[in-house]
Amino acid sequence: MLRAFTARRIAAAAAYGGGGITAIGGVTFGLIVVEARLARRIIQATPYGDPPAADGLYGEQFGGEPLSLAMLGDSTAAGLGVHTPAETPAARLATGLAGIAGRPVRLTNVARSGSRSQALGGQLDQALQVRPDIAVIMIGANDVTGRVSPAESVRHLSDAVARLRAAGGQVVVGTCPDLGSVKPLMQPLRWFARRACRQLAAAQTIAVIEHGGRSVSLGDLLGREFAADPLSMFSEDRYHPSARGYAAAAAAILPSVAAALGLEPDLPGETARPVSLAAAEAAERAGTEVTGASVAGDDRGPRGRWATLRYPLHRPLRRALGRRLSTGIAAVGAIAPARLAARCSTGLSEARSRLRARSRRAGLPAAEHG
Repeated sequence: MLRAFTARRIAAAAAYGGGGITAIGGVTFGLIVVEARLARRIIQATPYGDPPAADGLYGEQFGGEPLSLAMLGDSTAAGLGVHTPAETPAARLATGLAGIAGRPVRLTNVARSGSRSQALGGQLDQALQVRPDIAVIMIGANDVTGRVSPAESVRHLSDAVARLRAAGGQVVVGTCPDLGSVKPLMQPLRWFARRACRQLAAAQTIAVIEHGGRSVSLGDLLGREFAADPLSMFSEDRYHPSARGYAAAAAAILPSVAAALGLEPDLPGETARPVSLAAAEAAERAGTEVTGASVAGDDRGPRGRWATLRYPLHRPLRRALGRRLSTGIAAVGAIAPARLAARCSTGLSEARSRLRARSRRAGLPAAEHG
């Protein structure tokens, strides 16, 4: 409840002006400063050039009019840390989307390494030139490390989502990742980083839903995998994901991209709740999608916009949807470790069982539940 309250205040400050709440407050004592400098030195010890250029047409074999996919954001959206275009998250999304849609996808990636949310305005000017059917935004980590006010960060994201929606495009935002999983960070810096990232991610979600987009919490999506196998899940700088890490992030976002475009129906989610509560819960559970909802025909309640949570194991549920989405995820390109595929398969079975049981209790057919 406290995180929901904080996220709501940050989002309100972004919408109506004011400084909002700083995620870390006034903590600037010597140990934090020293640790931050040490982490930065370790991260920057492995220099990179520009990320691989992944722009182009994917799924040419399908034929037909291409879908337009635009990628905006920071170094994670750009794919810094991998060596070939096919390994970038944007290319993996384009490949997977083409497999689901059965038609080509033209990718335009305007994300730039080092970008903070303030840079979204300039990136958007470029992206709108290609009239994207769908835009994916991954932003926030540099705002946290740069001590940017969360309200300011969210304000820029809100403007970007609003402009994309006004231009007729769908929007999916991968919210701020959990920097507490980054190896060079030590305590107590790691604790403050995690707290700041989750507060920002929750506030981002509120802003995205208010403007008609969808959010997917990245958080510590790869927390267990990173902890168990950091050498292969991180790239050489121990900060950016490796090709396997990017594949897993793309797999988490792809179902929301497909649903936003109407390629697959929205599947049952949790009971609608105020967006601030949904956002706070999503920030704690990586891979969770948040979308707008209505209750009794109303989009808003006494505590703001209604929203619905869809957890990773709640989709896909139908057999046909499972086949199509599985095809798309497989096309993401050696999507991740084998254990990720096994976990997805197990998750589908569990989700179907839980849906059947819940539908029996509610007296509803599975397709109508939610």
